[in-house]
Amino acid sequence: MLIAGFPAGSWATNCYVLAAGPGEPCVIVDPGQESIDGVQEILREHRLLPAAVLLTHGHIDHVWSVAPLTSEFEIPALIHAEDRYRLADPAGSSFSAARDQLLAMTKNSLELTEPTDVREFGDQETVEFAGLTLTVQHAPGHTEGSSVFVTDEVMFSGDLLFAGSIGRTDLPGGDHAQMVASLGRVIMPADDGLVVLPGHGPQTTIGQEKATNPYLRSLVEGDVPGANRKGL
Repeated sequence: MLIAGFPAGSWATNCYVLAAGPGEPCVIVDPGQESIDGVQEILREHRLLPAAVLLTHGHIDHVWSVAPLTSEFEIPALIHAEDRYRLADPAGSSFSAARDQLLAMTKNSLELTEPTDVREFGDQETVEFAGLTLTVQHAPGHTEGSSVFVTDEVMFSGDLLFAGSIGRTDLPGGDHAQMVASLGRVIMPADDGLVVLPGHGPQTTIGQEKATNPYLRSLVEGDVPGANRKGL
């Protein structure tokens, strides 16, 4: 499998492009702010043609560029049913900052519209695009519809799990108890060799996080602290 990724925009959100190989159709995961140029560079380098956009959740830092990309390539955007509403108002449903504040943060470049073709998925569904098969695991806590995508070798963890940390739960739709439950149900049983490609920061593995991540170690011991953590 070909996987290329890069951090994009003010929030350094990781955007990924995956395909069976060079010259094949591809899937784009979480195209956030200022990600279009990076996506286009990967497409040119590997001769890829997008078939769909997959979204781990609906926060603005992960969905900023969804509409222009889906429009340009005439492809669908896929998101969990419980985060579907966020695509109608990514800024307003992500945090309480006023639109003027958001524009100031992003140099007046805010242009958000709802994608034309949005499709919903649910827990344990199989997503098949571009010759790729990914399993959806619903993992609420960061948002209601937060999900991870899993192949035999890789987990796209969104803002559920990071290298050394986990997603914050203090934004609208966040829920500490659900985060704890998701970590226990999705992360702890996963194979230690599974590579984790998170929504922010460097890649890691399930085994590395079980061994060193203080939040997972606390989960094993029966308590995950409720502090603010990574992710918008």
